[in-house]
Amino acid sequence: MRNICSSLVGVLLMLATTSGHAEKTRIGDLSPIDQQDWTVANASHLLDRAGFGGTSTDIRTFANLDPGSAVRRLVYFEGAPALNLPPFEHSGVFDEGLDPFLPSRPATTELAKATGEALGVQVKQSGNRPIQPVVNKFFYWLRASRLETDRVAYWWANRMLTSPRPLQEKMALFWHGHFATNEDKVRDYRKGLKQLELFQQEGLGNFRTLLIAVAQDPAMLAFLDAGVNVKGSPNENFAREIMELFTMGVGNYTEEDIRQAARAFTGWNFSGLEFRISVEQHDDSEKTFLGQRGRFDGVDVINLILEQVVTAEFISGKLYRYFVRQDLDQELQVRLGAKLKSLDYDLAAFLEMLFLSKDFYAPASIGTRIKSPVELVVSTYRKVGLQQIPGVPDFNVTTGSLGQRLMHPPTVAGWSHGKSWITPSLLFERGNFVLDMVFPDIAFVPPDRYPSYGAQIVTVHKRLRQGMDISSATKPAGVSTSSDMMAASNLLADRDEAFNTRYGSYRGWQMAIERVKPISRHTARLNLTAQVLQAELKTPDEVVGYFVERFFSVPLDTATLDMLAAFFATELGTDDVESASSYLEEPLRMLLHVILSRPEYQLG
Repeated sequence: MRNICSSLVGVLLMLATTSGHAEKTRIGDLSPIDQQDWTVANASHLLDRAGFGGTSTDIRTFANLDPGSAVRRLVYFEGAPALNLPPFEHSGVFDEGLDPFLPSRPATTELAKATGEALGVQVKQSGNRPIQPVVNKFFYWLRASRLETDRVAYWWANRMLTSPRPLQEKMALFWHGHFATNEDKVRDYRKGLKQLELFQQEGLGNFRTLLIAVAQDPAMLAFLDAGVNVKGSPNENFAREIMELFTMGVGNYTEEDIRQAARAFTGWNFSGLEFRISVEQHDDSEKTFLGQRGRFDGVDVINLILEQVVTAEFISGKLYRYFVRQDLDQELQVRLGAKLKSLDYDLAAFLEMLFLSKDFYAPASIGTRIKSPVELVVSTYRKVGLQQIPGVPDFNVTTGSLGQRLMHPPTVAGWSHGKSWITPSLLFERGNFVLDMVFPDIAFVPPDRYPSYGAQIVTVHKRLRQGMDISSATKPAGVSTSSDMMAASNLLADRDEAFNTRYGSYRGWQMAIERVKPISRHTARLNLTAQVLQAELKTPDEVVGYFVERFFSVPLDTATLDMLAAFFATELGTDDVESASSYLEEPLRMLLHVILSRPEYQLG
């Protein structure tokens, strides 16, 4: 199987680098596409890149518009249906005493020992394990915040699937990878949600406004250690990342610029979900940054960064690679940067230009971009006609196994794109995603109802249910817990200790699942038979052609089409599709699995 997948990866990478290279005259041509060149295929391409694909109805609607109107509908929402999507429904898991949440369990227990209270929980006045309630609360919030973050990801995925403004969500996904923060360090779903809503609201606005808002965003401030960036002891994390990853790129600033910028950002912090500046902790003295001298604060530094030509080139180039194609020569990047700078960093206007350009519709730009895991999963659900993200398979587990779990970017640099999405094992997993959609896993266990933090929690649970005391139930694996030892243990007082970390981890999980609302666990409700019969498809060739037209940006060769038709005919036992209508669904699902596992389907 590994050899087969390796061969398919080779085919896929060849397609991604060679598809559409027959015509090069439009590459780099930023002038608007002509009306006579506006086709159904181009409308489909626009919906794929500026959103998450389109249904047949969506594609026809956009194809019937002129190019300018089609692009404005996506970029400015002109003529789009009203946005009527529900806000995120909180489970009510946050308690006021949890803020500020301490960086570690040891820090929490030390505070409890020193003050008699931590996380809004008082230490017991007497008895064994007096600090246990505090430890339980610490692990509760770790578990609850992570589970609630998974619900945020589901909520966002459903917006991607159903929003009449798909570019709003596509841009939020872009910025989520650009200004990458993750729940593993922030450990507060509220901050992650607030940042996501910022990307949704400002992601198509002005880059300066967005950049300042991100720099003052509690999730970013927590992720890049704003609390330790103070006058006299500046922390360089944010100053470095804002130039290296967010605006300018490596090599366009000095180490001294980083140090001076760090001083400008001193005192920037947050309280709860609100940005705060501590005047006492801010260095208000003169600084020299990018050749300019003054008593700069963080906003001044951002303004100086945006004045640099290289910043506009960096941002415009990254947008181009995300929406058009990976190949970008220096001459085109300079032109793109000049355009973004002339628009005063107006992101919507820049994308309007990009989506109207002949370059965007050049053969070299179509069907050469490897879909990210989130794009693959959401667009597949959209193209099969679903109106809600299924709970089986689990969206977060699926995209995570493919390499892109929402709200969990791997580093501050976000996710790598393009060829990094494809390895033999990842291509195999992409096929398994389709398999789980068309033939749901009957052994599925909801990850939000079952501990996903190791077998240790399950072991503690089982031992406690067997009547063991806490000390015995929480012994590490490999330590004997025989009935004789249990009997001896029960004759003695339970071990005297301030708290039991393993029990706290277990109890925290219990407390979390009690309060976090469960994710709906319906499967994908498909009716491929109805679709095929409604389309009046008569033969296996017609069915294969229907699916390929509906799902693919890259055409399949005749030999592959014939192979797929022969496979489907064998599963049907006939070439007459209508005569097999009573048992048509299963062969159709098997065919869809085979088709969507093709390397060509990974391109868009």
